Amino acid sequence: MKITVHNLGLLKKATFELGDLTIICGLNNTGKTYAAYALFGFLENWLRYLGTDVPTKKITQLFEDGVTRIDITQYTDMEDDILQKGCQNYTHHLSKIFASDSKYFSEAKFSLELDKNVELTLRPSFERKLRSKKSELLSFSKPKGEAILTVSLSAENDDIDLPSGMIKDAIADVINEILFDQYFPNPFIASTERTGVAIFSKELDFARNRLLEEMAQSSKDIDPWQLLFKSYNDYPWPVRTNVDFIRRITDITKQESFISKNHSHILNQFMDIVGGEYISDNNNSLYFKPSGKRLKLTMGESSSAVRSMLNIGAYLRHIAQPDDLLMIDEPELNLHPENQRKIARLIARLTKLDIRVFITTHSDYILKEFNTLIMLNQDKPYLREISDRAGYNTEEFLETERVKVYIAEQALIKTSSNNKRRSRHLSLVEAEISQDLGINARSFDQTINAMNEIQEAIVWGG
Repeated sequence: MKITVHNLGLLKKATFELGDLTIICGLNNTGKTYAAYALFGFLENWLRYLGTDVPTKKITQLFEDGVTRIDITQYTDMEDDILQKGCQNYTHHLSKIFASDSKYFSEAKFSLELDKNVELTLRPSFERKLRSKKSELLSFSKPKGEAILTVSLSAENDDIDLPSGMIKDAIADVINEILFDQYFPNPFIASTERTGVAIFSKELDFARNRLLEEMAQSSKDIDPWQLLFKSYNDYPWPVRTNVDFIRRITDITKQESFISKNHSHILNQFMDIVGGEYISDNNNSLYFKPSGKRLKLTMGESSSAVRSMLNIGAYLRHIAQPDDLLMIDEPELNLHPENQRKIARLIARLTKLDIRVFITTHSDYILKEFNTLIMLNQDKPYLREISDRAGYNTEEFLETERVKVYIAEQALIKTSSNNKRRSRHLSLVEAEISQDLGINARSFDQTINAMNEIQEAIVWGG
């Protein structure tokens, strides 16, 4: 999957591909988070942006006969057009994803291209029922190996007047899901605001409840829902997603992920990083229990590292599924260098479980640990000795072809296809990765080399 953005924040033009592990690094204020948020916003909401036309005669037939059948293959040749129109539609909504004024995105562009080496195929089978609170409204069925979607009106809704536009949109969504669902991973994001969200989510609930009470007592003619969600929508979409996740976390803890069921060593590795485990009680309160201690701490009493890792831990234990995309904005947040190395090793293990991981980072420790995991992945006796001595596991090793690294920096680029001249702007430049030397992350190396030169001059200058 290849993503291209134009005029997105400080990024003039940038293209990046998703690998099993995707890393964006660079200086502050160079567009890393903008790229991450734009990708998350699309993957989280792609179904609402893709537009597929359902012939009116099919809707008429559905109302007259109670059933209609649609050949999905008629849309397979249109997949690229459907996707590009969806990207254009999404571009118009970027300001909502970033909770910013639309004027800052007036010249922005977001486009996405599926891997050309992968043959597009229909989802094998599909079954779904659309229900209201009282009854079933519609049913959709596409048997395995067939390309005909059958849409049926339920006999229960004879007395319900269903708007044709709503039915048309519902059928279009199902067609798009059959066409594209297997190509878009389910995203989960941990934004840099996650540390504060962990302790202020209840306060957000209290604030909303107080606002409702005040509006109920007001004599003015106001729209309560508009006021209620106005302030909430002042936060970027990923932050709102994090807030909602933490607010629902006591319900989420009742679920069990495939990692929890089949890969408990991953959870043990995570517990080693945070130094304990998260628990909830019968009152739906969340606590942190340090390893080997007879106490439990509220999130406010816990360390910043514990709070910053809360939603990542909940994701791993309760909702993670194969083929997900786990996005972490600065995984090093509040972590000691030793734990930064450990989180890199944990991320590498996740990619072996078919969870793609996308991170932005300022951490040289994380990047150098990835380098180690790349360079150790060679069949050489001395490397095996180093690996055993340092306690590495082959399940943590990384293949270069599965890793994509981009540096947010100034680069000579063409700002448009019509402009043959290159000019210097902020972009995402792909870093070289080799099996012998790892990742060439010059933005970190330049800083470290400068510090080493100064310290050498101090030590040896006399």
